[in-house]
Amino acid sequence: MTSKPVHVACIMDGNGRWARKRGLPRTAGHTAGEETLSDVVRAASKREIDYLTVFGFSTENWVRPRAEVKHILGLHKKLFGRISELNENNIRVNWIGRPFDEVGSQTPVYVQRAIRKAIQDTADNTGMVLTVAFDYGSRAELTRAAQNLVKSGQSLNAENLSKYLYDTSLPPVDVLVRTSGESRISNFLLWQISNAKIYFTDRPWPDFDAVELDAALALINN
Repeated sequence: MTSKPVHVACIMDGNGRWARKRGLPRTAGHTAGEETLSDVVRAASKREIDYLTVFGFSTENWVRPRAEVKHILGLHKKLFGRISELNENNIRVNWIGRPFDEVGSQTPVYVQRAIRKAIQDTADNTGMVLTVAFDYGSRAELTRAAQNLVKSGQSLNAENLSKYLYDTSLPPVDVLVRTSGESRISNFLLWQISNAKIYFTDRPWPDFDAVELDAALALINN
């Protein structure tokens, strides 16, 4: 580990393929993926990772079949509702995505409430920061940042642009994990991963485990 804060980001891909391989509906894959996320959060916390950011739901995911979207939304409500477990592990919940009150935001009110409650109920924790990117797209984030920078009248440079990202407290990503054999970054944290190592694995997200997490962490100091 390095002395500076360690930031791991995950693109949790392959839930549907995991389910299809087992003859199960896609929703079963998403359910398994949510359980894996809980396991990975605990493992990351034990390894004293400072920041874990996961791609929960993208701005492009709303076009998926309605039943699948509804199931995923329910799983996110459940995730944000694991307050006792999060507090037991001293984990602070964070969120990035299109602001709820801005044009284009599609986050349902019940998910908004779950997000706000999780953030409030874990605010005093001092351990790992778990950031869930929900209704998130990096192009949308950067477009919004550029628009707000122009409105501010400040000079157009990288330092000033970074002030208008969704969450300026997040440090640069050290290692980006992408599961399920996909070797792309899918509009995720394009600004924040500029110098990150990338760990690609053929395992679908429901099969990702602490051994794979350690392999990704090993890239940081290589």
